[in-house]
Amino acid sequence: MKDSFDRIIDYMRISITDRCNLRCVYCMPSNGVEAVEHCDILTFEEIARIVRVAAGLGVRKIRITGGEPLARKGVAHLISSIKAVEGIEDISLTTNAILLGGLAKELADSGLNRVNISLDSFRPERYREITRGGDISQVMSGIEAAEKAGLTPIKLNVVPMSGFNDDEIEDFARLTLTTPYHVRFIEFMPIGGRDSWSSDKYIPTDRIMERVEKIAPLIPVRLRKHGPARYYRFENASGVIGFISAITHHFCNDCNRLRITSDGKLRPCLFSDTEIDLKPAIRSSDSDKEIERLLRLSIAIKPDGHNINKQSHLKSLSAMSRIGG
Repeated sequence: MKDSFDRIIDYMRISITDRCNLRCVYCMPSNGVEAVEHCDILTFEEIARIVRVAAGLGVRKIRITGGEPLARKGVAHLISSIKAVEGIEDISLTTNAILLGGLAKELADSGLNRVNISLDSFRPERYREITRGGDISQVMSGIEAAEKAGLTPIKLNVVPMSGFNDDEIEDFARLTLTTPYHVRFIEFMPIGGRDSWSSDKYIPTDRIMERVEKIAPLIPVRLRKHGPARYYRFENASGVIGFISAITHHFCNDCNRLRITSDGKLRPCLFSDTEIDLKPAIRSSDSDKEIERLLRLSIAIKPDGHNINKQSHLKSLSAMSRIGG
């Protein structure tokens, strides 16, 4: 499938729950978000059906997201169902890793290829503050279990925030000197409501890179054709460092993805509230034709780029946990 701007759409991110066992400050408001009714959440069978139709249109990569996807029981069963779909070549999962330690092997055995782990501090008290109650020891156990299970390369997603965790930028970067991890610095994005984002906390990628390059020069690395991150490594380093610059150096020209929320809404763009509801087509018809039509429509209306760097647009989007970012 190609969109109106000749971009090949072969990647789908699917949120399987809007619920999470953490309350990260950049992801959702302090009091959480109003949960979607259970009856409105897509079943695993419905998700597998959407994937099957999407694969027939050229989707090859699936990422399972949330909320926290591992908070929903039976994720391994879903992954095995997706793995069985003809045409699907890669399945990944984004997690906070709190529950990963006890599930990593089962997930790998079911067909999961790798995990992305959200981790914004190595300091226990600070991690607890950022996540509003998380235990970093559980995260470290999850990372260890994922490595042992072969869910690699492990990608650590870090959101640097001024005056909050920016003094750990160098610590995360140095981690790549001795481990094969992909450490990815992500710009703090204006998503999640007025109490979640502040321009005072925002650090542009160029400033993050300046801090990292004080350790040693960065050498550009090209890992794959598509993706939001620009990758580099230190000379002779085991891992790589990625920079995701959604605001300052947006990656819209190479965007190859669609998103589906946990309640069945197709989102052509992360930074837009435009949605197409798949649920009526799934629950009122035995034919896949309407699902296919809506998938094609979503691609047809996919915008050429976002406008989140315009002040009028800031802080207007839904909480990230509801989007499945």
